[in-house]
Amino acid sequence: MYDTVFLRLTQAEVNGVDFLEEVPCFLEDVGEHIYSGFPFITGNLNGLKVTANRYQLKVKDGSLCKYLLGDNFQTMGRGDTQRAIEKLSDTLHLPMGKAVVTRMDIAQNFIVKHPPQVYLNHLGALRYANRLQEPSGLYYSLNGGRLCFYDKNKEQKSKREEIPDLYNGRNVLRYERRYTQRIAAKFGVAEVTGAMLYDEAFYIEALNRWKADYQAIQKINDITLNFQAMKTKQELYKMGILSLTEQAGGQVEMINQINEAQQRGELTKKQAYDLRVAVNEACQLKEGLTAPNEAIQELDKKVAEAVRFYR
Repeated sequence: MYDTVFLRLTQAEVNGVDFLEEVPCFLEDVGEHIYSGFPFITGNLNGLKVTANRYQLKVKDGSLCKYLLGDNFQTMGRGDTQRAIEKLSDTLHLPMGKAVVTRMDIAQNFIVKHPPQVYLNHLGALRYANRLQEPSGLYYSLNGGRLCFYDKNKEQKSKREEIPDLYNGRNVLRYERRYTQRIAAKFGVAEVTGAMLYDEAFYIEALNRWKADYQAIQKINDITLNFQAMKTKQELYKMGILSLTEQAGGQVEMINQINEAQQRGELTKKQAYDLRVAVNEACQLKEGLTAPNEAIQELDKKVAEAVRFYR
């Protein structure tokens, strides 16, 4: 389930090999440059960008999945990852299993019943993350990375790239977990290397974290306004909040309006916080006032199934 992977290999790991002398002959579109008075080279390797100076080599700005399988619609499992690192090592004549991973994307494409936007509308807040709704998709900005949900076919068309037959004309939702900083610290290890990507224990941990990050997102239930479910005045108050939230356009829109009122000075920080808590609590009710959304139930199942078999 890996996609984009950035790797950095230092001279110390290759017994003093001169990257500037050895690497260019294995690359396409090679360019020679000077930066801060020091020479370095750039080149392309089947869609991967390779840069090197005398002391280190970097592989970046490309999909390891595309490099091996030809596109990143397919799922790149543990065995595929090992083959990709070995292929990269053989091509560059370097031990890329020793390279340090500086970025790591874990992703899966889901063929779903509804247009991807339907699912995005029901993904709510995530603790310690900023929820960013953009025209290209839904993003959660985290310390050291991002969660990304978007229409994979739409992205593919915008890049003018071919859509595989299996996915063409279908609803395809992509979920990515991007690690861009302090990857080793996130996983509690000294460093993450190319070889660790296909280590069974590490691979299982990475996929379980991918699943757990999705599960931690607050799901926005459908509001049913079931008046027969009200037994107390407290439930009546919460029903009123649900009704108002529905009129405002849903949980996310209601929270946005509260935040904007705070920014305008109409609410204090404490007042805005209390209102957000009230809205979130009301929307989490399970006692007949809200109902699980069918699209989210489908996505929950697909995410769980994606990590069931560790290939």
